[in-house]
Amino acid sequence: MARWAIAIHGGAGVDPNLPEHRQEEAKRVLARCLQVGVDALRSGAAALDVVEAVVRELESDPFFNSGRGSALTRLGTVEMEASIMDGRGRRCGAVSGVSTVKNPVSLARLVMDKSPHSYLAFDGAEQFARDQVNYLSLINPHPTNKSLPINYANFLVNLTCLCTLINKTFLMWNYSVDMARGNDGY
Repeated sequence: MARWAIAIHGGAGVDPNLPEHRQEEAKRVLARCLQVGVDALRSGAAALDVVEAVVRELESDPFFNSGRGSALTRLGTVEMEASIMDGRGRRCGAVSGVSTVKNPVSLARLVMDKSPHSYLAFDGAEQFARDQVNYLSLINPHPTNKSLPINYANFLVNLTCLCTLINKTFLMWNYSVDMARGNDGY
C-alpha cells in the first residue's frame, strides 16, 4: 500500500472578531473536505484527482471565500482564480478572473491537461471554459455569498490543498482571492 499525506488549510489570518461558532463551522467544513481526500486516497485514487476533488468540495461550500462563497469586488461581481500543479510531470494550470465556472480548480486542471497554456485569464479563460462545457459545470450569473459579514469578507484568503505521496510525487493546488470590495481585474 502506498504511503501518503494530505494537508489542507482554509485561509491566511483569522478575524479576531469572528465568533466561536463560526470558527467551529470552519473546522467542520475543513474536516469534511479533508475526509473527501482521505477517502479518495484510501481507495487508490491518483493524487492529482484527490487534490482536485478536495478543492471542488471547498469551492462548493459558501463558508469559505472561494467558488460558491467568493468575495465580491467593489462592483459587486465575482472574479475567481485557481491553480493546480503536478510536480512529477512539471505541469501546471491556472485561471483568473472567471465568474461563470462552478469549480475554478477544474478549469485550471483542464488548462493543464487540455491546452498548450499554463495560465488563462478573464475573457480567454471564460471562452476556454465555454469550449470545455462537456467537462465543466457553468453557472451564470455566479451566486454571490451575501451571508459573509463584511469585516470577515475583507480578509485576504488563500486556500490550499497539498497531497504528497511518499515516493516524492508532489501535487499542490492553491487558491488565492483578492480582498472583497477590491478593484476589478487587479
